[in-house]
Amino acid sequence: MKNQPDGLGVKPLRLLIVEDDMALASSIGEWFTLDGHSCDYAADGRAALALLADAHFDVMLLDVGLPRIDGLEVARRIRQLGNATPILMLTARDAIEDRVVGLDSGADDYVVKPFALAEVAARVRVLSRRRTGEVQRLTVGSLELLIDERRVRREGREIELSPIGWRLLETLSRSSPATVDRETLCFAVWGDEPPSQNNLKVQMFKLRKAIDKPFDTPLIQTVKGRGYRLCANNLSNE
Repeated sequence: MKNQPDGLGVKPLRLLIVEDDMALASSIGEWFTLDGHSCDYAADGRAALALLADAHFDVMLLDVGLPRIDGLEVARRIRQLGNATPILMLTARDAIEDRVVGLDSGADDYVVKPFALAEVAARVRVLSRRRTGEVQRLTVGSLELLIDERRVRREGREIELSPIGWRLLETLSRSSPATVDRETLCFAVWGDEPPSQNNLKVQMFKLRKAIDKPFDTPLIQTVKGRGYRLCANNLSNE
């Protein structure tokens, strides 16, 4: 049976739950799994950063009081890297000052323990639809995206993109250097009615032509059997 109200009202999400209280993490994960979403788990900040470097997530639920690297530092580090994964901060600290610190660190929203899982689900729903994160200027190597202005520059040179090319590049940039699967890219551009896989290949070819062809170092990489990534380093395919 699904939770009430009926699910998150969005496509199936991939969530990262970063919580060292395993009983609480399991309860949160079970709630979302029952609604058809998938959950990855990390019990400390270092493990969370490793997962974020290798995979794309729609929303991260991040506890503040983590071992090894705390949640505030995790949020700061991923924002500094240009990763705009929406962050819902989970914490027992309920003072206004604590909330301000959490939001200033890069969180998009904040919920205080103990909380109702229905409220957490509602907040995740909002974040998954917004997906703007804190970052309005993204850089990958010599490539720069100015989100508000919808402008792209590489090595100081302006690059003109179609609306489809922009959406693809923004999606890849927000997840860089992690791989973004084909389903996620198609949803970012065409929503619930994606075209054939060949159409995505055509659009990616056009994007490569604009972003990589005029320059010495390619940034867009194909990861066989998985999808694409935008990366300044020449990583081997996984």
